[in-house]
Amino acid sequence: MTPLQFERNYAPLWDAFEQQLDGLGKAAGRWRGRRAAANRTAGPAFAAGYRQCCEHLALARSRDYPLYLVERLERLTANGHQLIYRQRTWGMGRLLELARRDFPRAVRAHRRYVWLAAVLLVVPTIFLTIVVARRPELVTTIIDAGTASQFEQMYTDSAESFGRVRTAETDWQMFGYYIRNNMGIAFQCFAGGIFLGLGSIFFLLYNGCFGGAVAGYLVSRGQAGNFFPFIATHSAFELTAIILAGAAGLRVGHALVAPGRSSRAQAVATAGREATVIIYGVVVMLLIAACIEAFWSSSVWLPSSAKYLAASLSWGAVLSYLWRQGRHAD
Repeated sequence: MTPLQFERNYAPLWDAFEQQLDGLGKAAGRWRGRRAAANRTAGPAFAAGYRQCCEHLALARSRDYPLYLVERLERLTANGHQLIYRQRTWGMGRLLELARRDFPRAVRAHRRYVWLAAVLLVVPTIFLTIVVARRPELVTTIIDAGTASQFEQMYTDSAESFGRVRTAETDWQMFGYYIRNNMGIAFQCFAGGIFLGLGSIFFLLYNGCFGGAVAGYLVSRGQAGNFFPFIATHSAFELTAIILAGAAGLRVGHALVAPGRSSRAQAVATAGREATVIIYGVVVMLLIAACIEAFWSSSVWLPSSAKYLAASLSWGAVLSYLWRQGRHAD
């Protein structure tokens, strides 16, 4: 079928679907009763039109039809998708849907980027932890001596609260500090993807090297018994969130480098929509991590066994959630 025949055969269907979009879009702005009535009336026909437009978009892309046809179908399907989600759930309902289904499904759908991000962060962390623990003088190749000394003071047996910086006097101040610090790291790992993915790779590697150097140095100073119980619990949320932020950045970077059959702008827009779902989950995970880090991990009165038990439960919950949650909808 030629592009002209394809357009001639299906243009009436596209026009009808576009009229439905306009009508439902106006109904969405009215009071709830009218909107619900409009949805019940147009629901089956609208869903059928949306599915057909999605099928036609896939055909147009696979057959390299003219760009104006592909762009029109992309616009119709994108508007239909937004209208479906806007009408199905509102407010808290949409957030619950993201948590129950969309976020874990997005993580699994981008598992290649997640595994790559995990390798980029975890491998240098483990490597430098081992190396610096054996040769602590190498810590100055990653951080300066003053910063290393500050970390040593934060995990001494005499510390009032593990991990507390000198500028914070209370756990609430540390809660704010952890949010700002962790959000900044996650943003760097994600936003760096716009530089062809190289920025995300750099920040993942850098944070892995930084964390490994600090861990190895504290081990060499005999503070492993304070440091590892401190990071054990909240790292389930914090490290996972940073890896996912890096994976989202790598997804955007890959779209820039290899857009496929789509234009580069279209590929980046698609990657951005997919990555945004992951970033929603990253923000929530970092908030949870900051809360645990400020009020649980930093406590000096809690035994290490309790922290390790909480850590095992946290890691199990996070991994099980990402692996199993929402699979019924896959």
